[in-house]
Amino acid sequence: MTGSSFKIALGAGISLIALSGMAQAQSQVQAQSADEPIKEVVVTGSAYAVSKDALMSNVDVLKQAQIDEMPARGLGDMLSDLPGVRSSGFAPGASRPIIRGLDGFRVLVLNNGMGQVDASAVSPDHASATDPLEAQRIEVLRGPSALTYGGNAIGGIVNIIDDRIAGAPAKDGLDGRVTAQASSVDEGYQGAFNLKAGNGPWVLTLDGLKRKTEDYKTPVGPESRRLTDSEGEEPDTGDTQVNSATDLESYGAGLSYVGDFGFIGFSAKQTNSLYGVPGHSHEHEEGEPEDEHEEEGPVRIDLKQTRYDFRSHLNIDSGPFNSLQFAAGYTDYEHTELEGDEIGTRFLSDGKEFRANLVRQGMGEVSGVIGINGLTRDFEAIGAEAFVPSSTTKELGVFSQGRLDKGNWGVEGGLRLDQKKISSAGFNRDFTNTSASLGAFYKPSDHSFFGASLTRSERAPSDVELLANGPHAGTGSYEIGNADFDTEVGYSLELTGHWLMDEHSDFTFDAHVYTSKFDNFIDLRPTGAEQDELPVYQYVQTDADFYGLELEGGINLWAHGDKTVRFDATYDYVHGDSDLGPVARIPPYSVTGKVSYTDPRWTAHVEARYAGEQDRLTAQELPTDAYTLVNLFAAYKVARFEGVSVFAEVRNVLDEEAREHASFNKDILVQPGRNLRAGLSYRF
Repeated sequence: MTGSSFKIALGAGISLIALSGMAQAQSQVQAQSADEPIKEVVVTGSAYAVSKDALMSNVDVLKQAQIDEMPARGLGDMLSDLPGVRSSGFAPGASRPIIRGLDGFRVLVLNNGMGQVDASAVSPDHASATDPLEAQRIEVLRGPSALTYGGNAIGGIVNIIDDRIAGAPAKDGLDGRVTAQASSVDEGYQGAFNLKAGNGPWVLTLDGLKRKTEDYKTPVGPESRRLTDSEGEEPDTGDTQVNSATDLESYGAGLSYVGDFGFIGFSAKQTNSLYGVPGHSHEHEEGEPEDEHEEEGPVRIDLKQTRYDFRSHLNIDSGPFNSLQFAAGYTDYEHTELEGDEIGTRFLSDGKEFRANLVRQGMGEVSGVIGINGLTRDFEAIGAEAFVPSSTTKELGVFSQGRLDKGNWGVEGGLRLDQKKISSAGFNRDFTNTSASLGAFYKPSDHSFFGASLTRSERAPSDVELLANGPHAGTGSYEIGNADFDTEVGYSLELTGHWLMDEHSDFTFDAHVYTSKFDNFIDLRPTGAEQDELPVYQYVQTDADFYGLELEGGINLWAHGDKTVRFDATYDYVHGDSDLGPVARIPPYSVTGKVSYTDPRWTAHVEARYAGEQDRLTAQELPTDAYTLVNLFAAYKVARFEGVSVFAEVRNVLDEEAREHASFNKDILVQPGRNLRAGLSYRF
């Protein structure tokens, strides 16, 4: 056994002994009832469920009914209205979440707690291979609170949870949902369904979705005035975001065996996506005849992914733990850049992953988990823009997390040990990382909660950060990595406060204040040189500091019986600095206000979101102007047809110019103009 392997095995043993000891110390405590209601359970971040109102970090949960009525968008764009979350916004077909100013390899996107094994973190023009419309719920964790998922969650986690492998029988033997919507700004339509059949023990699931949009209309020319002015060009007078069309389809099936023992199941899913990348084209070089490039044109990306998953949850009748969870998956991913009618660069990624958890849940005052997970990923890029060589990444991690809840106070802590190996032609690097967290909370009453958490996280460099060396048209640069990088280390402190509405108060408030300090922070910086007619950017390591806050509050303005008028508001702000100056693409502050009306049949709201100007920049950035977006929404539950809901929305009512500062291409891509969309959902 190697020294590193011994450390991991030793850490697992210590974690097991520690958690078992905690469990035995509480063996005389009266067990919590399994039927005790929890307002909003969150499972991401630890395998044991914790109420959202009792977490020491900021978490949002989007449920399927909410997702069905949201605009038809990619993952990053759909989540970008949440406080502290923005979108990479590279194209309608390619958007990834940015959390508290961190993106790429620092934000982990999961599917049922397992990795995507796609190429979305490699470049912002690469789409996530899981669409939010597949989700039964989406859990968004900000900051490094999800210690059990390792260093790549140092910025946060987005977990897309579906019901493709059913853990329970269908209600009355058959349940499901159908949803559809259409939009005017892009002549788009979207439809999805999922079906669960079986009273048990066998349960079958089927699901599918289809989205198709054309190039969308814009309130101004896609090229910003700041860009055209800086280049001495005439203002862009266009009204269409050229090459922004999308065509996505996904379908899957699952079969599970369900009983008193728990469940085991298997699923398969196929995703096909063809989308345009605005501004990403290959023009002829100066002096070359144009007819040599007549076949070239705007670049589209043709993405295909096949995914197989196995998942189980087994109940245990004795010992300090009461369930064993095991999951394994295999993913085969490929996308091809189509340059007009020609095939350009291809990116291939296939991987195998497993995860096993021993969980203690609902047994007295102590909850906890110990577990192990592993991943093997083979990555290959072929073509003129293969700026990263082929590589193999192997990861193995063991972790433990526990929570002691005494009712009005409690503590929580965790430890994780990781090994990561990256190999390529003539290159081999091994990293051994240790991460730990500790938190405490105090509940002076049923509707108030205060918590503090401290986390130390280590993240090994990615294959891109180590090995990149070539032209990267997605970012319009020539990128160079550094094979000698050290592990990135982050220290984070977060303070949390909740005030919940109850029979004595119509007011809610949620506050999160955080600060993070990074040693060996990996950043992409311009060198001032030029290669292949592209500016050269090099990955460097420096120290960096982030701080910010997220505030959410609301109050019932009027209530009569089951009718309510409510006002809600959010505010977020993040600041990022390094020894080299400001961190690139830090989003500006934003403020959102919403007035809503609800009754048993109707839901309606008017919402205004203001994003401030961002003029705190790196050398390669242009300022981004402030904007205000106003949206009007209404939904009605049809009385004659139980389970049917219709909805309509006008988005960007004022036809405002809006650009996402966190996006690489925000100066050539503007958000859609005024948009009327309407749809329906049927749940049975």
